[in-house]
Amino acid sequence: MTEVFMFSSIEPMVPEIFMAIAGLALLVLGAFNGDKAANQIGWLTALAITVTIALLLQTSAQPQIVLNGLFVMDQFAGVMKLLILLGLLVSVILSIRYIADEKMARFEYPLLMLFAGLGMMIMVSAHDLLSLYMGLELQSLALYVLASIRRDNAKSSEAGLKYFVLGAISSGMLLFGASLVYGYTGSTNFLMIGDAVAQHKEIGVLVGMVFLLAGLAFKVSAAPFHMWTPDVYEGAPTSVTAFFAMVPKVAAIALLIRLLFSAFPGAIIQWQEIVWALSAMSMAVGAFAALRQENIKRLLAYSSIGNMGFALVGLAAGSGEGVTAVLVYLVIYMIMTAGTFGIVLSMRRNGQELEKISDLSGLSRTCPTSAYALAILMFSMSGIPPLAGFFSKFMVFQAAVAEGFYGLAVFGVLCSVVAAYYYIRIIKVMFFDEPVAMYDKGTPFARKMIVGLSVMFIMVFVFNPSPLVDIRRDAVTVFFPHG
Repeated sequence: MTEVFMFSSIEPMVPEIFMAIAGLALLVLGAFNGDKAANQIGWLTALAITVTIALLLQTSAQPQIVLNGLFVMDQFAGVMKLLILLGLLVSVILSIRYIADEKMARFEYPLLMLFAGLGMMIMVSAHDLLSLYMGLELQSLALYVLASIRRDNAKSSEAGLKYFVLGAISSGMLLFGASLVYGYTGSTNFLMIGDAVAQHKEIGVLVGMVFLLAGLAFKVSAAPFHMWTPDVYEGAPTSVTAFFAMVPKVAAIALLIRLLFSAFPGAIIQWQEIVWALSAMSMAVGAFAALRQENIKRLLAYSSIGNMGFALVGLAAGSGEGVTAVLVYLVIYMIMTAGTFGIVLSMRRNGQELEKISDLSGLSRTCPTSAYALAILMFSMSGIPPLAGFFSKFMVFQAAVAEGFYGLAVFGVLCSVVAAYYYIRIIKVMFFDEPVAMYDKGTPFARKMIVGLSVMFIMVFVFNPSPLVDIRRDAVTVFFPHG
């Protein structure tokens, strides 16, 4: 009887426990074999993530709260963890060949991704301000090292330092907010905080909530807390940039959703105004600041800021349909980003990595497959129907309009039109500029497969969007049980 109880108390955490043990085991393997085992450890890390996905799929979807209220496992957490693990798996696969080509193969590289993913999974299941902070810092510490892992490169070192310093500031803001919330409510548990806020909204609690939102806005790279994003995206190794663009933002948005709808549903009017402002500023910065960029990684950094702004439109709506739209948006954004970076990672000439938009000149004649694939992805990101990117934006704007946020929806549409300029500019460079020398041959099969699957999803989503939307809508019932 005792054994059954003990297992049931950790059963919701089995994927995280396995991931941690696998990471430690691979760390020991790497310590004994050194960097020559980097490729082997990379594929073993991918295998560990695949096993974690299998364990996650076996976990019960019934809501379970363990560790004295610190950790929750429910349908929302399960769906978001699956998305995070898939993004993590793609990031690891994309990086294996890249780190070998760049002669920066270190066995720690895939393991840092693994431990960052572990932190993200804890974030998604956080049910207390303490577990929230623990998951956030586990993720952040791994990401700081990843950004600066190329120690002999000044840009990479600078990227890591900027990310660390600004990340420390955001952590301080988050901790200050948590201390205020605890001081005024007497608890760090989300449900207890929610009960206290519903009974009486102290001004101190609202100030604490603002600081919490500011700390999480940094992780999402929402304006005006976006200042680290362009420099870190440009300076970090490209496979790290791909990882940053895809996975941490999904975990941070998921944490933000759980925090707002579990701990602060009673202050929805107050936090809607904050999210509204973050969304509008992010869309504006993402649209206008990218217009003059010549480095494709910096352009994609501003693109990610704008995309997070569009996702926050749905969150600002504060409704079940709005949160469903956010989750659908995140899935489509991650798939588009994976395909785009799969092509960017293949931009090499004479063994050298290329980062300028001008390096794409005439790609339609030198490598038509890549050119047409990237064109489809850029059209989708700009929101051109009938591609998947159009439906993701349509859903968040529809949710905003349904809740009366007409101004935000109109502003979002205008920013989307402006942003379309720099996406279409890339297409113009590929199809109408004079071609330059061909890229190096030998793109890995795994990278081709990721790009191909991304493009296929973007194109066929229009024919049957219901399964993805229904899964996301079911996940949201955790916060909106009555629809």
